[in-house]
Amino acid sequence: MITAKTIWFTGLSGSGKSTLANQLKNELQKKNCKVSLFDGDIIRKGLNNDLGFSMKDRFENIRRIAEVNKLFLDTDISVINAFISPTEDIRKMAREIIGPERFFEIYLNTSLEICIQRDPKGLYKKLSEGKIKDFTGFDSVFEPSQSAQLTINTAVTSPGDCIKLIIAGLNSISNE
Repeated sequence: MITAKTIWFTGLSGSGKSTLANQLKNELQKKNCKVSLFDGDIIRKGLNNDLGFSMKDRFENIRRIAEVNKLFLDTDISVINAFISPTEDIRKMAREIIGPERFFEIYLNTSLEICIQRDPKGLYKKLSEGKIKDFTGFDSVFEPSQSAQLTINTAVTSPGDCIKLIIAGLNSISNE
């Protein structure tokens, strides 16, 4: 990766966004890349702790994150983002704020059934117990990405192979 980029993981809860984002950060740091990681759970505990999960709040959540991404990119630090970012409009807005030439979107196209089986945070269990509302993919919309530079099904692609695909994709856009 020659210039700083925003690497944006999108997908349902349980699709592998955080897992791959952390592994990618480690790989890029081994290559002496300056990189930071923004994860939805962490950002919502701090910067965006005043936001809920209505569509208006989800839009504002991603808008703020995109603006902070721009600040990092301007100091030559790449940013890996792991956010559901549920709609094309939300992802488009982030891409426009950051700049399309600096935005690399990765859609983790993993089936809802696999995400429910994984349930790393116990959210699907809470959903089935009626403890969660406005849950993406159930009573809140999730639109599969139509504009991602890379689409990966983590149910059939190992984490190691996912990282290889991502790095190859980043290298190809750096060489354009």
